[in-house]
Amino acid sequence: MTAVTLHPPGAFLYSLHHLGLDCHVPAKAIWIIALLCLAFGLQAQPRQVDLYLPDAPPLTLVQDAKGHGIVGDATLLALKRAGYRVRIRVEPWARAQKTVMDGRDLLIIPLSRTPEREALYTWVAPVMALDRVFFSLDEPVKSFEEARQRYRQIGVGLGTAQSDILHREGFADEQIRHLVLGDKPAQLLLMGRIDAWFTGVTEGLYILPQVTDRKLHMSPPLATTDLYIACSRQCDPQLTDAVAHAMQALRDEGRVQRIQKHYLPGVQ
Repeated sequence: MTAVTLHPPGAFLYSLHHLGLDCHVPAKAIWIIALLCLAFGLQAQPRQVDLYLPDAPPLTLVQDAKGHGIVGDATLLALKRAGYRVRIRVEPWARAQKTVMDGRDLLIIPLSRTPEREALYTWVAPVMALDRVFFSLDEPVKSFEEARQRYRQIGVGLGTAQSDILHREGFADEQIRHLVLGDKPAQLLLMGRIDAWFTGVTEGLYILPQVTDRKLHMSPPLATTDLYIACSRQCDPQLTDAVAHAMQALRDEGRVQRIQKHYLPGVQ
């Protein structure tokens, strides 16, 4: 924040006389003018907002030379265009969701808009759609019904929409293995610790080539949700409107699509 120094009234009058101006301004008026200048100066400072995100490449990245991921970069651009400064906050994903839900004017990405979450957040703006698929070592499944019959252990990120989707589709709790940050689902799949990894197409296609040359099978998309910038249930309408308009402009300009190509150049 810019520091503002308030000089005593005498110094202000001295400056006027030094400039050759014969002014007789009451001291009280000078202080009022100074306070108004301070108020306008503070208003001119961009408002800071807290943005919660996980390390979930390539959607969001915490520390990476490329940037903050597809959704991360797009969100930061939208917030800058809307006139906000950003403080990035990183917490375990389930805790971050609860912090934002119970807080005020806190933002979180990338959050899938699902029926289970609909009433828990203020939904600010969609960034991109995300298809969910099963990655496996054997012949890919073609439906949730087939997956329920074939897979004993399915890896999904803890607190993700994937878990909600599988429960909604009738999978038993013992079939769903919740993975936390650092569990490395691709390696678990290769070691046979899980039978399939249910995740977003972009995450799988980004991570798998980095850990193995082995060909893995991908099912057709079996579920799709929009990834949103979401805010606390108590959220300033001015914030939501400004960010929503900025994100829509970025989408209309093709900026989000260009960001996607930056992180996944070989994927259409």
